[in-house]
Amino acid sequence: MRFTLNAPMNNETFELFFAMLSVALLAGTVVVLVARLLAGSQTWAASTIAAFRPFALPLAAAVTTTCLLGSLYFSEIVNYKPCRLCWFQRTMMYPLAIILIIAALRKDWKVKYYAVPLAAIGTVIASYHWLLERFPNLESGVCDVDVPCEFVWFELFGFVTLPFMALTAFIAVIVFTTLPTQPTEQ
Repeated sequence: MRFTLNAPMNNETFELFFAMLSVALLAGTVVVLVARLLAGSQTWAASTIAAFRPFALPLAAAVTTTCLLGSLYFSEIVNYKPCRLCWFQRTMMYPLAIILIIAALRKDWKVKYYAVPLAAIGTVIASYHWLLERFPNLESGVCDVDVPCEFVWFELFGFVTLPFMALTAFIAVIVFTTLPTQPTEQ
């Protein structure tokens, strides 16, 4: 028996996939962050960080590359028009993907000096954008009338939207790239 996929995947499937990926990334990031904060006093936390450390840079690169490809998919294939804040987030995310791929290949932990500022700026923009979706009254004139920033293309689980996905990725990049490179380093 041969398996064939006759039904094309629709954009709702991709929305659900990326939303689930974002929630899983957020959960993993919180676990790593909590373990990092408790690593000095809890052996399980130190062990968790030690086990995660070799995967931190490759995972950060995979996260940003997935965001890059996902944003291109939603804007170029599904035709979700990016607003001005989406473009600002992309100006932080796209270089991060390239920088983190190179850093992961070179095992260059000094990338944090380049990645964290981009991710921090992206975090601020994505946070404001996500809040703007919740509270449109916050709009301060940064958005375009044709493509308003408070417009929500999709929302899953009651909170996951495109800006939330970007926010999750930016926070993950900050947490993953700032892990101590040595067990004794704080």
